[in-house]
Formats: sequence, structure tokens, C-alpha cells
Amino acid sequence: MHSLNDLKYDFLQYIEIEKGRSALTVRNYDHYLNRFLKFANTDSPSSVSESIMREYRVWLNRQPARKAKKGQPADTLDKKTQNYHLIALRAFLKYIRKRGVQSYDPERIELAKTSQRELDLISEKDLNNLLNAPDVGTKTGLRDKAILELLFSTGLRVSELCSLDRDTDFRTGEISVRGKGGKIRVVFISDDARDAVKKYLNERVDIDEAMFIDHSPRALSRMKKEESVRLTPRSVERTLEKYAVLSGIAKKCTPHVIRHSFATDLLYNGADLRTVQMMLGHASISTTQIYTNVTNKFLRDQYEKFHSKRKGKD
Repeated sequence: MHSLNDLKYDFLQYIEIEKGRSALTVRNYDHYLNRFLKFANTDSPSSVSESIMREYRVWLNRQPARKAKKGQPADTLDKKTQNYHLIALRAFLKYIRKRGVQSYDPERIELAKTSQRELDLISEKDLNNLLNAPDVGTKTGLRDKAILELLFSTGLRVSELCSLDRDTDFRTGEISVRGKGGKIRVVFISDDARDAVKKYLNERVDIDEAMFIDHSPRALSRMKKEESVRLTPRSVERTLEKYAVLSGIAKKCTPHVIRHSFATDLLYNGADLRTVQMMLGHASISTTQIYTNVTNKFLRDQYEKFHSKRKGKD
């Protein structure tokens, strides 16, 4: 007799080993499934019914997103977060059925409708100001310049950038990176990014294998103990926040915003959606299609700008 808790344990091992999901993804799936199992209050796969599922959807929709401030009502979970719970549950139920265990049909779980996603973008002027903000007269400034140029040149996720090692060969103008799900893809490096990385690495005298490291006094003491001081994604995020302020950029500015800029820049200049999908490492082209809303507006603006000029001449 299979129990839901035992099957959950097997499922988490399955997505980690067979599917190659990251430790963070496995931890999130565990959290989402634990919430459902606690709500359902059953350990029998066959007892997961339509009524339990409907009540769970209502319960999810009413859950507070975080603790409310004193005297103020708490925000409820947004539709996107609710869908994360449902996606995890659907994947779990599919796995159960694959194992030949009778339970609720995962195809009957419909995701909540969400509002159309808005992209966080910065202007070309702001982007140029950001890229030129680091003081390249310092080692930290050289590092930050290399980070910014590399992010915009490749569209790397911040986790992918932080996982790069200093022995990565940039001479061919392309490198292989391991993205989500352990999938390998090729990204291309601009001359500016390659030069910036080279200048930074030439200033390094340490033996840390990481391409980008912490140069703070506290990190130096860790280096003496032969500990790695590889930059974390959060450190890179803080770095971008700092340069956004220095550049006078009022909008939110994160590594993912630079990734958005990389994608829209490709589309503006004629790249097709499938190419952008491959360069970003998206598993599904539907994820890449969020950029078409931005580029469609750009094309309309260009049409109105240039077509109206032609009509004026006629």
C-alpha cells in the first residue's frame, strides 16, 4: 500500500536525480506538497477527491502572502504563487499515476488565470549609464564592469554567471553554460565583455577558481583559510542596485532586468523567437513569448513613425 508521504519522498528524489532539478526547486516542491498534504489530511492516494481539490483551491486563494502589519489586513497569495502550488501538485499526481497508483487525475487541475506579465525594462540610455558606472581604476570596479558586460552580452541567469570558473575559455567568443535542469547551452560573448573579463582576471593574484569573487576585507580573511569567496547571486543583485542608484536609474534594476534587455535587443534587431528561446535557455517557447508584447509595441511605433512620413510625402 503506497502512502502519499512515501510517494512524495520518492517523487522529490525522482525530480532531483532523473529530472535534474536544482536543490532550490526540490525544496520548493517539498514546501508546496507539504502544504497540500497537511490540508488534505490523508495519506491515501485514492482519497484525493474532487471536493478536496476544490476546497484546497479556495483555501489557497485565501492564504495570506505574509504576516500583516499591526492593524492592517494581510495580502493574500497572488495567482502566480497559487499556480506554483498547483504545478507542483500536478507534477506529483502525474508521477503517482506513472507509478500505477490510483489517485486524482492531474489533467483536471486548471491553473488560475493571471494578468498579462509586464516586463521590467530600462532605457538604452540607462543601460549604457549602468555599464559605464563602475570605477575601473579599482579591482572591484573591474570585476563589476565585467559582470555587467557579461550579463548584457550573454543574457545569463545570475546563478549561471556566479557558477562560472576563471578557467573558462573566452577566446572563441562562445562558452557552454549549464542552465536550469542541468541543460547545456551555448552563449556568445561580445568583444566588450571579453575584454572586461580579461582585464579583471589579469588583476587577480589569488588562486580561487571562481571567475567572480568577493574582494572585501572580510573575504580576504576567508581566502587565507583557503575558503572560496565566490560571489553569490544576492551579492550580484546588490551590486546592480548600487550602480543603478549611482546611474540615477529610478526603475528596478536586477540581473533579470539585464536579461530582459538582452532578449529584447535581439528581437529589435531581427532575431526570431526560437533563436532567443535557445539563447535564454527557456524550456518552452511560451516563456519567451512574453517579449513579443514589448517588440510588437516597438514595431508599431516604428510603423507609425516611418509610414506616416511616407504618407506625408505623398
